This record gives sequence, C-alpha cells and structure tokens, in this order.
Amino acid sequence: MNGLLVGRSAELAGLVRVLAAAGDGVAGVALVGGDAGIGKTRLITELAAEARERGFNVLVGQCAELGDALPYLPLADALRGAEPAVREAAAAHPMLGQLLPGTESAPSTGLTQQRLFGSLLGLLADVQPVLFVIEDLHWADRSTRDLLVFLSRMVQSERVCVVGTYRTDDLHRRHPLRSVLAELKRLPTVMSVELGPLHPGEMSDYVATLGEVDAQGLGLIVSRADGNPFYAEELFAAMAEGDSLPDGLASLLMSRVEVLSEAGQRVLRAAAVAGRRVEDELLREVAGLPLAEFEEAVREIVSRGLLKVRGHGYAFRHALLQEAVYTDLLPGERTRLHAAFARLLTSPAELAHHYLAGHDLAGALAASAEAGRQAERVGAPAEAHSHYDRALGLWDRVDDAERLAGESRVELAFRSAVMAADSGDKHRAVVQLRVLPQTSEVSERLAYYLYEADDPAGAIAAAERAVESAGDQATLARAMATHARTLLWSPRHQEVEALATRALETARAAGARDAEVGAMLTLATFVELRGDLHRAHELVDAAMSEPTGDLAMDLRARFHHARIHYEQGLLAHAAEVADDGIRMAAETGLKWSTYGTDLRFLRFLIHYVAGEWDQAEAVASGFGARVGTVPEAILSSFALFIEVARGLPAVESRLSWLRPFWSDPLASYMSRGLAAEHALWHGDPATALDHVRAVLAGQMDGESGNVRMAAIGLWALAELGTTEGADEFRTLSRLAVEAGPTGDGGHLGPEGQAWALRVEAEWHRVHGRLDVAAWRRVVEAFDFGFVYEAARARWRLAEALLAAGERDAAQTEWELAREAAGKLRAAPLENALLDFGRRARFGGTSGTSGTSGTGGPGGHGDGGLTAREVEVLRLVAEGLTNREIAERLFIAQKTVSVHVSNILGKLDVSTRTQAAAAARRLGLLA
Repeated sequence: MNGLLVGRSAELAGLVRVLAAAGDGVAGVALVGGDAGIGKTRLITELAAEARERGFNVLVGQCAELGDALPYLPLADALRGAEPAVREAAAAHPMLGQLLPGTESAPSTGLTQQRLFGSLLGLLADVQPVLFVIEDLHWADRSTRDLLVFLSRMVQSERVCVVGTYRTDDLHRRHPLRSVLAELKRLPTVMSVELGPLHPGEMSDYVATLGEVDAQGLGLIVSRADGNPFYAEELFAAMAEGDSLPDGLASLLMSRVEVLSEAGQRVLRAAAVAGRRVEDELLREVAGLPLAEFEEAVREIVSRGLLKVRGHGYAFRHALLQEAVYTDLLPGERTRLHAAFARLLTSPAELAHHYLAGHDLAGALAASAEAGRQAERVGAPAEAHSHYDRALGLWDRVDDAERLAGESRVELAFRSAVMAADSGDKHRAVVQLRVLPQTSEVSERLAYYLYEADDPAGAIAAAERAVESAGDQATLARAMATHARTLLWSPRHQEVEALATRALETARAAGARDAEVGAMLTLATFVELRGDLHRAHELVDAAMSEPTGDLAMDLRARFHHARIHYEQGLLAHAAEVADDGIRMAAETGLKWSTYGTDLRFLRFLIHYVAGEWDQAEAVASGFGARVGTVPEAILSSFALFIEVARGLPAVESRLSWLRPFWSDPLASYMSRGLAAEHALWHGDPATALDHVRAVLAGQMDGESGNVRMAAIGLWALAELGTTEGADEFRTLSRLAVEAGPTGDGGHLGPEGQAWALRVEAEWHRVHGRLDVAAWRRVVEAFDFGFVYEAARARWRLAEALLAAGERDAAQTEWELAREAAGKLRAAPLENALLDFGRRARFGGTSGTSGTSGTGGPGGHGDGGLTAREVEVLRLVAEGLTNREIAERLFIAQKTVSVHVSNILGKLDVSTRTQAAAAARRLGLLA
C-alpha cells in the first residue's frame, strides 16, 4: 500500500468531517461510489487509519459475488475481524453471536431480522465510537441492503459512522442497489462521494509513488491508464517485469497471469472459482497438487502481487483480477472446479451456488432448501425466500425432490411465502399462498397477511375458510383467533366475543399457548371498548402470565396490558408493565420492532401525562428529527408534545422535517395538532386554525381524535375573537364522543372524556362566556394524573373565577397552575400565567404598574383583552404598523389585523391613537 494518498484530499476531507461529527455524537453515513479500480478501498483504508487514531472501533466487512447466497456476509466478516473486546460484546447479543465462527444458530422465536438489526444497533451503542465499513455494496444481499437502510435511518445521536462503497460501472438499470442508493441519498444524514478518474498530473504523481520509471514509461502509463489507479498499477507491474502491454485491462491482467508457472495458473484458476477469498486447505484440495508444489505455486502468485495472504487463506488483490481469471476459464473447466468445491464445502448456501454452477441440480435443490432454513434461523427472510424459491424452481427437474428437500412441495412453498412476508413483501406472500391448496394453515396465514395489507373483506373470507377446514384442535384455535381479530374493527364486530371465547377454550384444551394469547388480546380489546375494564385487565394479566415462545406475541401482550392501564388513568401500573416490555424488547434486540417502538411511545406518554417531563424529554431524544418515512415521521411527532409544551427551539426544525409527511392522516394528526398549539403559544391563531382544519379534513366523522382537534380549534377561535366555525367544532366533538372508539357508542377513556369537557368549556369561551362550572369540570376530569392539562385547565378556571368576581378562588387556581407549570418548565404556559397574573394584579407577579384598572369583566384592568392582544396593543402604542408588529412578534400580518380589530372593539374606540390612550389609562404599558 502506498504511503501517500494522491488526488483524493477533498474526498478524504469530506469523509473525515462525517467521522468527526460522529465522534461528537451526530451519527452519519457516507456512500462512496466509483468505477472498479478507481481507489475506493484505498480511500477507505486511509479513513479507517484516521478513525483508529481518533479512538474509534473500526469494523470492516466485504460483500462478495456470493452475496445473495450468504446473508449478512459483510456483517459476519466485520465481526470476525473485529478487536477482541468488540467480538466479546457481540457474543453477548445472541443474534450477533451466531454470526461468529463456531456458533450454532438458535431456533427461531420470531422476528429474527428485527432482533438482529436491534442487536447490531445495541452493539454499536455499546462499543461507540464506531466506524462500520461495508465494501462492495453492488454485491450485497437483500438483507445487508435492508441493514444499511436501517442503520442510515436509525443512527442519529449515536457516535457511529457508517460507510459503504460500491461500483458505479456495475449498477445496470435494474440493479437492486439503485433504488436503495436513491432512497438513502435523500436523507440528510447521508453524504455521497463519487470518485472520478485522476487528472493526468495527479496520475503522474501517483505513478511516481509506485517506483522509478523513465519519462517515456510514465507518459505511456498515464495515457493508457485513463485516470484509473488500479490500471496504472498493473501497467507499472507489467512494464517492470518487461512484459509487453496488451490493449485493455482484462488482456493486461491475463498477460500477468500467463507468465505464472503451470502450477501457479492452476492454483489461481481454482481460487477464482472460490471467489474473492479462499481458505488455504480448501484451495489445496481443489487444486489437487502435492503439498510442496502447491506451496511453491502459492508463493509465486503472492510474490507477483496477484493474491494476498488473508488470515488462514488468500484473497485476490483486486476483484477485477478475480473476474478476469474466472471469465477466462473454459466452460468444462469451470464446471469441474465448481463441482470440486461443492464436494468439500459444508455451508449450504455456498454448496447451492457451486452445485448450480456445476450443473448438479439434485445437489442444488437439497442445498438450497437447507440454505433457506439456515437463513431463516439467522434472521435473513429475503435470502430464505430466495433459496426456497430456487429449490421450488428445480423441483420438477430432479427425481425424488421431496426426499432431497426434506419436506413436501406444499410445505416448502408455504415456508417461502412466510419468508416473503417477513421480508416485507406481503403481496408476494399473498400471491404464493393463493395458489397453494387452501389448507387451514395456508388460509390462516393468508387471512393474517390480508388483514395487515388492509384488505378486511379478503382477510375475513380467508379466516372463515381456515376455520372450516381445520383438522386438529390447535389449528382450529389459531384459525378462530385470527378470524376474531379480522372481525374486531369490521361491521361484524359483535361476533368477536363469542368467537374469541371459543378460540380461547379450544386453545387451552389443545395447549396452543400462542393461539390462546392471541384470542385473549383480541377479546380484551373488545371488552375494553365496551367499558368492561375489569374483564379486560383480567385477560391481559392472564396473557402475560407465562411466555408463548413467540416474542411478537409476548411483546404485544405487554403493550396492550400497559395501554389499557394508561387509557384508564392507572399510570403507575401502566409504567411498570411498559418498563417490563421495554426491557424484554431491549434484551431480545427488538427495541425497534413494531411493539418495541410502541412500548417506548407509550412510556413517553406516561412520563408526559404524569408530569415526569425530564424523563419524557430523555425518551423523546431517541425519536429522531431527521425522518424519511411515514413511520419515522409518526415516531418523531411524539417528541413535539414535550418540545411544544416547553417551548424548545427544536420545534421548528422538527416540523420542517415532518411537513412532507402531512398527507398521512396519523402523521398529520400528531404533528399538525401540536404545530397548532405551537402557533397559539406564539400568538398566531390564524395559522393554528389552518392546521386544525387541515387535520380534520383528513379525518372521518366520529374519529375519537377529533375531540382534541376541536378543542384546539376553539382555542384558536377564541384568540381570533370570532365564533365562525365554533358550532362545527362542537358538533364534531359530540359525534366522536357518541361514536366512541368503535363507531357504535363504545367506551371513551378518562383522557377522551376530559377533552370532550374542554371542548364544551372552550365553546362557551368563544361565545364570550367564561363558565366557572364548565372549567371546574375540565380540571376535575384531567386531575386523574394529567398534570399539564390540569394546569392548563386551571388557567382558564382562574380566568372564569376572576370574571365572576371570585378573586381569591381565582388566585388559588392560578397559583396551583403556576406551581405545576414551573415544575414542568412549561415555559409557554408559565409565561401566559404570569401575564394573566400581572393583568389580574395577583401577588407574586412582576411588571405590574400598580394602577387600579377600571375596564374589563370582573374589574381586572385589561379591558377584557387576551394576553396576545395586550402585547399587540403595546406595540400599537409605540406607533408600529401592522407589518412591523408582525415582524416583531413573528406572526402573520393578517393575524395582527385581526388582533387590532378585536382591540378596537373591546376598548370601544375607533382609532389606533385612541387605543394607545386607553392602554395608558388601563396601565397596560408597563
């Protein structure tokens, strides 16, 4: 390796910046592309050296042309070559440990790929700072590509830098890496580096680092190499050995091979069939040479720089050399060498590759079926599906296929479909299942996938076939449990209780714990929605009493157990169960699985509601702001609860990332609802109203989320001083309450009921009535433990009490609200309370003028103005125009105009000058 990196200083500097940012806790990803031989590996080697100097753990893995056959090859490669401390840490994560040599893959307990991804994320966090390099992504298997996408999205605040290299000249139009690169390059965390040819001057400098060469030779190399460093190296080596220089890189490479002895060429050809790397003993067996002759041949090859010693074997100095030698093989020679490797290898995936290349179809079918099962165990469903499909494709071309595969064709096709679904291709799974004989097992899985694909009618029909065709009791129990689940949110939901109860009884009799728990959870949700909370709690308690062996089911049980307690206001119990589920998810590598993520959402909400805002903010810090998909946008939206309520500067940045995902109803509901509150706290009710109406436009009548949106909309109308649309918001809320969660009058939990009461109180406020009884009901409803909302309701109750002349009671509620806001560090609410207290002349406020006011209801001297209107009035008194006020307060000019109109009306004046005079008279200019 040359000591000097020539012509790549700008590219290296860019990569070092990503590395340095990772060292500071801002994770990053870099993608390095370029033609073969252009210097990608040389650049990455320099980056790795820099990383080690900075104290990074460096993991380097390489994909190979066998990538589709060997799932997670670069990850396994990186772990095998890691420092002992990193390997030891990896071994502590079972899903990673089984990628290390000498470790048997454990039986699958579900969600293997998600567990593997989560385990790797956990390892990177354990051993950070980390530089993780994946070379030759153009050969990556599907699971490795999925892993790269996962890391690119999930590493945000970790001290992790991920770098991938790929050949641009290998990316044909339909290459699977193309879409992945296009997706990743849109992410803000990803830097793309494209290496072009070296300029002639840079190439001259580079050749000079290789050794002495005269001016004529230098000119020849520079002109022939066309800016490609590897080509230049080969030209230099051929010239140094006195060889002629044939046209083209492939011819040049083979001219250097042809000068080897016959034994050397024989060994190199065998190595080319093995791939980029090969173990010493395996190569010696396939080459078929006596030991002394083999070792002499290898020594010759290594001395000429064609192979490098790598561990206990050898690797081609460059992939182009391996490809040139392999391409030069005669067809029969290639087949015989593949067959020789197949006789000696034990890895099913490698066996399948060599059997196919050696035209041994029976061997390929048997090896493919076993390779699929092995890929299934290590969490590579895409590769498992590929192997099973290859075996199915060979089925009719061999004799005794069922014996070779170890199972029937239907069983193998069923496995293939399940693996397609597990890899995210539900459509492929449905297509494969539909052409199989519709046994109960096939129909049950088909129903499950159709339900998840949002085809409820198809799911119900398939589930009914599964029940009708069930043979044994365990199969019947699973079919009935799935049938009950498909009916839960359908117009036939009244059938759920009887069906789930039958499934439960059948599962218990058959000892089918997975079906039993599934039926329990569906039944618990059903009875909860109908208000039978005691029974719902009993069912989820029983579901958690012992493990099922299915991790997804066990996490689902914990999530629903915690959720039911949360929604009934039992926060302490909900927190305990959620913590248990989060621990289970972390220990099994499922932190980022569906229920692992849902449990962390729920734990955040419990912290938030209970007023444990420092803990909530710590959890929210893991909800990345830089999002690229709808699920990530929904996750990120949760952080807005705390960021908006505390008035944190991160709000605007997060909203800018979430804006492109507002077409999704749930992402819009989450983020735009909180964006509306953010706008209200910043005195821009017009924008808040726009957000609320946009969210409601994407919701159906009767949606329970409409209640909260209606309350925020009414708050905005009150600030704008208009009643237009108030009745519409109230009606939407009442429809949602009547419909309940199921749309037919189901039970609404304490929080939903409290928001409904707030809607009624806000509706009266919009119409100018500060209703003490209404706001007292809101306070009492939220006081089940919802600290923040109870404080916000006390603020409005204090206003209503003051307007009613109950000054002492108003101050008591105001003090309670101020105390809660202060403990929460809810700055926007705290500021609003201070402003209200100043205007009400309560003790403990600053900035009061001491002047007795005469205007406004209840005798407080603000003329009945809101806090924002007082703020606008002060700027009017300074002589500012509407545009200048808008710029000063960071609100829309239209909003300022509305505020000014309201001020003139409330003060019963007709000009801005008269309004300023009134402000002085009321003592509002302090």
